[in-house]
Amino acid sequence: MPQAGAITGNIKTDKKKFEEIFSDCADIKMRQMFLGEEKNIECLVAYIEVAVANVLFEKSALGKMLNAFSGMQTEKMYECLEKNGLGLSDVTVFDTYEEAADGLLTGDAVLFVDGYPHALKVSDKGYPGMGVTEAESEKVIRGSNEGFSDSVKINTALVRKRVRSPRVKVWEKKAGVRSKTNVDLVYIEDLIYPDLLETIKKRLDTFEIDGVLDSGVIEQLMEEKWYSPFPQFQTTERPDRAAMAILEGRIVLLCDNSPVALILPTDYNSFIQTSDDYYNRFEIASLGRFLRYIASFFAMTLPGLYLAVMDFHTQILPTPLLLSFAAARQGVPFPSIVEVLLMELSFELLREAGVRLPGAMGNTIGIVGGLIIGQAAVEANLVSPIVVIVVAFTALCSFAIPNEEFATAFRILKFFFIFLCAWLGFFGFLLCILTVLIHLAHLKSFGIPYLMPVVGADLTGYHDERDSMLRLPLIYLNRRPIFAHVKERIKLKRKG
Repeated sequence: MPQAGAITGNIKTDKKKFEEIFSDCADIKMRQMFLGEEKNIECLVAYIEVAVANVLFEKSALGKMLNAFSGMQTEKMYECLEKNGLGLSDVTVFDTYEEAADGLLTGDAVLFVDGYPHALKVSDKGYPGMGVTEAESEKVIRGSNEGFSDSVKINTALVRKRVRSPRVKVWEKKAGVRSKTNVDLVYIEDLIYPDLLETIKKRLDTFEIDGVLDSGVIEQLMEEKWYSPFPQFQTTERPDRAAMAILEGRIVLLCDNSPVALILPTDYNSFIQTSDDYYNRFEIASLGRFLRYIASFFAMTLPGLYLAVMDFHTQILPTPLLLSFAAARQGVPFPSIVEVLLMELSFELLREAGVRLPGAMGNTIGIVGGLIIGQAAVEANLVSPIVVIVVAFTALCSFAIPNEEFATAFRILKFFFIFLCAWLGFFGFLLCILTVLIHLAHLKSFGIPYLMPVVGADLTGYHDERDSMLRLPLIYLNRRPIFAHVKERIKLKRKG
């Protein structure tokens, strides 16, 4: 890009400079017009072809501006330009060609007027994109069905729609040297720790990259312990979940072109919770959470535990059950670990195929493929029926975990358990459990212990335990969790 300079107000010079900046850009359109009562003032409108509506269309803000200027006297037109006399709500004034180019690339129109040493950005329809859709990956029984869109502006509006307070702040920066993607931090001013906000801003400044096309890029670059399989950022596609997070004193990171928001800091317990846990009565919410905790344990450990018992510690099984397992394995030519790995890899392939195939076909291949492959493998004596049951139950447990990234950590660790248990038996199982627990105990998300409130519960007076594995009735959840500023912990009071 040529060196940017100050806009001169000479339309011929300004046009030449702008054409140099956007040379060989067939999608950038520049139209010359003549304004004023005598049609003697030349102007230039620059815009991206599909991002701006017809400038003469009567409902377009830019069209209204040009139509109004076309009948004005010269002095009055310049006065309107200086003072935004037409009262347009979203007009930005630029002083340099570089700022004007950046403004055009946001999807808006840029106007140069001869004799006016500035450029005006006038908002129009913007880039084409998907509107508000239903959240796909976080289904709930009760609550809003709205999901985030690909536009960061729409996403911030969806959060503000739910928390209508002037204390909700939105801090914005550009990420990506070439993509210049808008990244927004949404938070409630008096609930967060200022140090946390500064830490996140500094972490965003620790890297320089060509382009940021999704929030996943930022997540990987900002992670403190990149080698951990456990995500240190919570992801969500639901505006109500994001609104709930900022009411807890957390910060939501929204990235343009991405329908997935990042919530930080986070902990193990936050990944187990769902939005409708707070919309339903405490009995059903507690049962659901208890099942998810159990599911997260078995999604990681069950195949390894099966191998440890079958290969090393068969004496812990009742004799009838042991004889049943032995009869089921008759004729199987492979050792237990080969059986388990064969079925686990088959299920992982089916899962991946189901994700990549479109729509209903993906759901069909997951169910039908699992049934056919499992049944065929059993009938061919390649695996025993009990292994199919163990692997299918493990997959079911991983599907019960609400957050996909969090569930992925257990899918990876599952193979760690399989290999160590096949090698060392129950001792290997305990070693794996100990390794995972030590890692989780050392893991932090922006200073918050990952195992809150199991560890550090005294920091909040044990109030966070009321909203952990079991959820107490809503009236007892009167304090915000550890994420919120200590002076703003009270969130619910009884009147009278």
